[in-house]
Amino acid sequence: MHKAASDLLPLVVFAARPYEHCPPTALNRMIVAARDGLPISDMSDIRCIGIATGGGDAPGLNAVIRAATRAAILEHQWKVIGIPDGFDGLIWPEKSFELTLDSVSGILPRGGTILGTTNRGNPFHYKSEENGQQVERDISAQVIANAKQLGIDAIISIGGDGSQTIAHDLFHKGLKMVGVPKTIDNDLSATELTFGFDTALHTVTDAIDKIHTTAASHHRVMVVEVMGRDCGWIALAGGIAGGAHVILIPEIAFTIKSVCEFIAQRERGGRGGSVGILIGNAIAGGSKKEVRISVLGHIQRGGSPSPFDRVLATRFGVAAVELIAKGDFGKMVALRASRIVAVDMAEAIGKLKAVRPSGELVRTARAIGIGFGD
Repeated sequence: MHKAASDLLPLVVFAARPYEHCPPTALNRMIVAARDGLPISDMSDIRCIGIATGGGDAPGLNAVIRAATRAAILEHQWKVIGIPDGFDGLIWPEKSFELTLDSVSGILPRGGTILGTTNRGNPFHYKSEENGQQVERDISAQVIANAKQLGIDAIISIGGDGSQTIAHDLFHKGLKMVGVPKTIDNDLSATELTFGFDTALHTVTDAIDKIHTTAASHHRVMVVEVMGRDCGWIALAGGIAGGAHVILIPEIAFTIKSVCEFIAQRERGGRGGSVGILIGNAIAGGSKKEVRISVLGHIQRGGSPSPFDRVLATRFGVAAVELIAKGDFGKMVALRASRIVAVDMAEAIGKLKAVRPSGELVRTARAIGIGFGD
């Protein structure tokens, strides 16, 4: 007996309204894909994802958490687990907790991270004390096992070079990982910008604007120290935006003598001014001028993210979820030519994105009379 043709074909039942007006669920996308003859890429084994924030905090972290959580729940109906304090939440899995639409409501403008963060929780080099001595162990296998115990199928790692290096190593040990770049220093390779950088620039620029008035009133040299570690992006962009007269960055060798000569030259022109970073005492000795030093410190990390950082962080969070949905693991989302793209994690780690001394931004600063102490 021959079966009817309908018995040989899969049966799909759906509401009779147009597909385009249905909620954007995974099922609707599969129906539309089948209708249009496109590959169905959303039929993955993902049911639950984890989100971790590592390294220093940065404005916009909560925006990423919010976007990734909402996209995972609304677009894919996945469960979302918040992993507290970097990967510590997988070293002690009882600390982890479920993220819901309610738990991420209202966090878009908040600084910091609702998950907490640390720059010490490396499971490949986990430090503990045994018999009165500090020992270092590789507990990455335990971390992977704990992730499975929590039912986590894939993890979004939001962090800088250190966090992405850990994520890359965990990926090679079998844990499904995708990365989101984060650092106010903007020194992470493979992406043109990181969220948090724009907000930090607002803080630095506002501080320099206020310091200008004191400098002019008291005829002092004002030194403003900003963050950035081995790369000078914050100092360079903040100095240009704040109208600094000298910008000192690690990428351009400088001498105190050159800085003092530059100050003297501006004095002869009837203009004193702000200078830049770290070297106030040396400038005071070399120039015989009264110097005041302002160290902005961690206020550059704090506060509500700027609109630009909120949007960029949201785009990154959604893009990370899309990578998981496609099964494209071992990748990091990045901004290139105003588009969000995916790059190999290996491309993003181990090499800092330094300021080019001959680059356009340095040339712009020199063209308007800013000195670099060289």
